[in-house]
Amino acid sequence: MSTHASCPALLIAAPASGQGKTTVTAALARLHARQGRRVRVFKCGPDFLDPHWHELASGAPVHSLDLWINGAQDCARRLHDAALEADLLLIEGVMGLFDGDPSAADLAQRFGVPVLAVVDASAMAGTFGALAHGLRDYRPGLPWAGVLANRVGSARHADMLRVGLRDPQDWLGALARITLGEGPALLPERHLGLVAAHELGDALQRLDAAADALAATPLGQMGSADLQRWAVDFPVPQATEAVPPLLAGRTVAVARDAAFSFLYAANLQTLEELGARLCFFSPLAGDRLPPCDAVWLPGGYPELHAARIAANTGLRADLLRHLNAGLPLWAECGGMVALCESVQLPDGTVQPLLGLLPGQATLNKRLAGLGPQQLPVAGELLRGHTFHYSTLASSAPVVARSSRPGEASAPDAGEALYRVGSLHASYFHAWFASSPRAVAHLLGGEGA
Repeated sequence: MSTHASCPALLIAAPASGQGKTTVTAALARLHARQGRRVRVFKCGPDFLDPHWHELASGAPVHSLDLWINGAQDCARRLHDAALEADLLLIEGVMGLFDGDPSAADLAQRFGVPVLAVVDASAMAGTFGALAHGLRDYRPGLPWAGVLANRVGSARHADMLRVGLRDPQDWLGALARITLGEGPALLPERHLGLVAAHELGDALQRLDAAADALAATPLGQMGSADLQRWAVDFPVPQATEAVPPLLAGRTVAVARDAAFSFLYAANLQTLEELGARLCFFSPLAGDRLPPCDAVWLPGGYPELHAARIAANTGLRADLLRHLNAGLPLWAECGGMVALCESVQLPDGTVQPLLGLLPGQATLNKRLAGLGPQQLPVAGELLRGHTFHYSTLASSAPVVARSSRPGEASAPDAGEALYRVGSLHASYFHAWFASSPRAVAHLLGGEGA
């Protein structure tokens, strides 16, 4: 039976993107996990890449928290359940502290989680204090922990930043720019964000370097007793309706490798709650399609691995047989691109792909879709988001379109939901828990 939970918690935020939130969150998780504490990390807003680093740092699954996509009740349940078993909860914010609707500040205020502000202070001195003061006091009643200066040039620079604060207790330390030797950025990036931790052989070494640096700061030197100043009470959440077992007795095959890595742990959890048995396969490793009743191709980076995907002709034949048998396949963003006839890269090169969905994707240098979306499916509304650089020209029938929160679908807006027989595909990334019945429909559940 659920009980009241209390646990130290921090929301790591910043005045803007690119300040170092992910590095600090992962470093803090790794530091305390190394000391034997049970750390649970969450990501504010939709994100597939940062959670890879946080899961490696903490040793525990990482879930997203978004007051619209998840809903406040789902967020409350996930925080409460984590607080019951953890010694420290960390939530990485998204963009700037007050950016977006809902924002990271909205989440912090809703659940009473103190905000730790990470500020890139590499090109400032006295303004650091003004910025910290503004972040702390801009919104009355915002829970506050303090500020950490990032990418600081020297000890003297750090002193200049510290004395500029109105409240000395706001100072939680300074970090120099962290690298591995003379190498590039500690956490490297590419067009969709950070390179996932599992793609780097030295990922844990990178996290240890960040944790070692943080250990020299006042924040990093805090032990269990010190962390209690940020203890948060998480009440027992309201009871929720049980997920109906609409996929009971069905096996869902899920592609999972470097080309298909955009998987919410919560989505897998929802499939299991629907009664599905999950099995995983790797198109890049040459795997054939395992025996299954439905297939899910999640997003990822098919454009980086197009030749290997196209070379898996056995998998293509398996998927074609699967579809010819009328069995369901749900392809999401990069999973949809992988099914296309080809993809054109920014240099003009055209790479063939699986060729099971008519059309060609084109990878652009600028974002083509970004933000929260809702998609009508079988009379239900799936919530989720869109984030992609490619565009798709396809003759496949469009059976629905996504829309922004609170808006109606329009013929030339949002993301198209394509349907060819038992294949459904879209750039839309679904949060399965928002409508398990819609997910069961896409994957062929009885009664959905």
